[in-house]
Amino acid sequence: MSRTAPPPKIPNFDKRSREHLFPQEVDAMIKAAKKIGRHGLRDSTLILMAYRHGLRVSELVALRWQQIDFTGGTIYINRLKQGISSTHPLRGVELRALRQLQRQYPSSSYLFVSQRGTVMAAATARGIIERAGKEAGLSLSVHPHMLRHACGFYLASRGHDTRAIQAYLGHKNIQHTVRYTQLSPHRFQEFWID
Repeated sequence: MSRTAPPPKIPNFDKRSREHLFPQEVDAMIKAAKKIGRHGLRDSTLILMAYRHGLRVSELVALRWQQIDFTGGTIYINRLKQGISSTHPLRGVELRALRQLQRQYPSSSYLFVSQRGTVMAAATARGIIERAGKEAGLSLSVHPHMLRHACGFYLASRGHDTRAIQAYLGHKNIQHTVRYTQLSPHRFQEFWID
């Protein structure tokens, strides 16, 4: 009896049409999340923070208020999976959303809490992001890591240096970052100027 090997497993990124979202899609998700249920502020802020800081879902739900410096306008990003932690700037829209969120949940040490006031589960965050994608009318199935990829692609499309993107996303290995700059249509734009 001859045994045949099972077909090779196709990585998820080969099955999907793309692994990232465009900025206008993220904006649509944030707007949709604001209108869903009674936790619109929490859910829209969750999407905004995941996108702007390229957070993994586990990093997102682990965010604590002590990581936010409202006076200095910064957030300390504690990277997981042996990533490199760093301090990121917070912009006006983020600071306003975070201040409102803190007023809404003053007794929590975590930014994103469940309905019971406990730390949000990663599965809950995944559900929020997936639902916001559907409510925004996106044609693809959205998962949290797409927001991380969206961050990387956005930064690359703005012409940021690969090493800077690597540091921002906390990648130990630059090969994980190169994918964003390889696919950026603007990577050669400033090579020659007439």
